[in-house]
Amino acid sequence: MTPAQTALLDQLVALTDLPDVRERADAAREACTRLRFHEALRRRIPEAAAESRVRGAQASAALDGAEFPVDVVRELMSGARDWPEDLDPGLRTLKGAVGATAESERVVALVRTAPLQALARLHVAAASSVVSGDALGRPRTGDEGCTELVDLGPAPVPTAVAARLASLSDVIVAAARSNRVPATVVAALVHAEIAAVRPFVHGNGLVARAMERALVQALGLDTTGVAVPEAGHVGNGGPAYLGALTAYASGGAAGVGLWLSQAGEAMVRGAAEGQRISDAVRAGRLA
Repeated sequence: MTPAQTALLDQLVALTDLPDVRERADAAREACTRLRFHEALRRRIPEAAAESRVRGAQASAALDGAEFPVDVVRELMSGARDWPEDLDPGLRTLKGAVGATAESERVVALVRTAPLQALARLHVAAASSVVSGDALGRPRTGDEGCTELVDLGPAPVPTAVAARLASLSDVIVAAARSNRVPATVVAALVHAEIAAVRPFVHGNGLVARAMERALVQALGLDTTGVAVPEAGHVGNGGPAYLGALTAYASGGAAGVGLWLSQAGEAMVRGAAEGQRISDAVRAGRLA
């Protein structure tokens, strides 16, 4: 590991010393460990992981203001129900959430070594029904702005986006080569940074949550992919989620600590949702 990577890890480790961060990260690790040894996951991980993606897509869409029953999301993801030809804004958001959440499974092997490539793939999956042309899968350039997540303040100008994404990539690659920083902290930090930077013209919240899901699995916190971190964020309420992201975007240590602490708590709830999925799989309650 290079001196620059070591210094970066030292900065990340310092974040775990912020109030409540390490305690929540430890609780998330313990919750995910319990989930990993659920009886249903001895032989039926694919079934449980598929349902996790259904509930993750439902929750991610809800955090962007599009609420749908889980049965509808399940049918759309499985192909049992066709997407309407003309999508209203809510359905476009849901389709983006479905695409990004499904793609998160496919970028797990990529996100540790080529995080920006994984990010681009997630954006293509999240925004293909809204964004067209060369803006799909690439960060904002020129005079392109972003009107999403306005509560976090103005989105950084495109000239600043590339540098912040490069730093984010360095964080992921360095953390993947070391066990010094809890996976919960790394995944939450990446989630918040994407939301704050808003690198794309559209779909940033969906991409941020899908990236967190991929990292939770890639960094070994939830190797089964059955936990539902998106549902954990919903469980605390949309205003609390947005408020914590806004605190992070303010740039102060207290705001960063608030977000990381809340995200650790959300991961505990996400593991509990995974337990409920596994219970349903074991009992045969999922088709």
